[in-house]
Amino acid sequence: MPRPSLTLLFLACSAALAAQSVVALGQPAFRRDMEEILRQKGIASVSIAAIKDGRVLASEAFGFQSPGVPATRGTLYNIASLTKPISAEVILRLASSGNWNLDEPMHLFWVDPDLAADPRHKLLTPRLALSHRTGLPNWRRETGQVLAFKRPPGEAIGYSGEGYEYVARYAEKKAHGAFEELAQKCVFGPLAMKNSSYTRKPWFEGRVAVPFDASGKAMDPEFTTRVIASDLLYSTAEDYARFLVSIMRKEGLTPPIAAEWSRVQASEMDGASQKMKAFPGLEDFGFGLGWEVFQLTSKSFFMHTGKDRGVFTLAYFCPATLSGAVIFTNSDNGDEVVLPALDRLGTDPAFLGLLRSMASD
Repeated sequence: MPRPSLTLLFLACSAALAAQSVVALGQPAFRRDMEEILRQKGIASVSIAAIKDGRVLASEAFGFQSPGVPATRGTLYNIASLTKPISAEVILRLASSGNWNLDEPMHLFWVDPDLAADPRHKLLTPRLALSHRTGLPNWRRETGQVLAFKRPPGEAIGYSGEGYEYVARYAEKKAHGAFEELAQKCVFGPLAMKNSSYTRKPWFEGRVAVPFDASGKAMDPEFTTRVIASDLLYSTAEDYARFLVSIMRKEGLTPPIAAEWSRVQASEMDGASQKMKAFPGLEDFGFGLGWEVFQLTSKSFFMHTGKDRGVFTLAYFCPATLSGAVIFTNSDNGDEVVLPALDRLGTDPAFLGLLRSMASD
């Protein structure tokens, strides 16, 4: 099965870049570099938050959130599929609260009407949904607008937004509450994430990063009035970095759930290229519970990306060093600022080397 394009698409254009000198985020040299890269690549804006030693070290925004309006630290970005790790964390914290089980059959509380006649729906569990092993398509439009299995649950990895929608509906039925309310209770409230929301709110006004296509044309932003657990959450880079700090510290999780969160649930190693398998120290990689996990001999790295129309986002972190970064852009070609930014932030050389190896594969 082809590897999901979760981590690779943004790297091809940046793989050949030589390492740059480390520059502190917030320094004039960093701003000059970012503004020049945005100009060269035709990227509207980028918002970056850096994490070091378990705290949000700094956050800055560069470029324009909309034509003529500068981006700021308070600019709200559609984070696309970076929504999934937040939704996964809601499920994990619910599972840590008692009377929840990652391997509980979800049909006990929720069955999508499209799947009711297929007995395989009884095999679906939160664990399979969070690690992209439900056998469901990414979106039901791929199966004629009717949700249907593309393969048996648990058989193989298949990146699926529908799987995340399924586990969100299960959580709502089991907890007797709307998913956004569960997110507020489990994640947004405890972490003081006051600038993050699944649905459009009055406080979005004047703060939204408008998407731009690759030619630099502004487009209408997308919003939703109902929760989509896999996409379209709006947030700031600083808010999302606060989220990363919390999950690195495994806050809100019981030790057994934290142990499950830390490991690869569905390995992609067998299907990897020889070059990938030969990367120094790489022991395993694949999907965990909400994140893609790269296990090196010395440490593990967690990463996720997001790609929507006029949007590219990325977040990564390393629990061993309590470090990481968040990068939000509002351009189709926003991927091209990622590696230059990570270079200048002084990102772990092993992780950068892994990304470059993947890109040149």
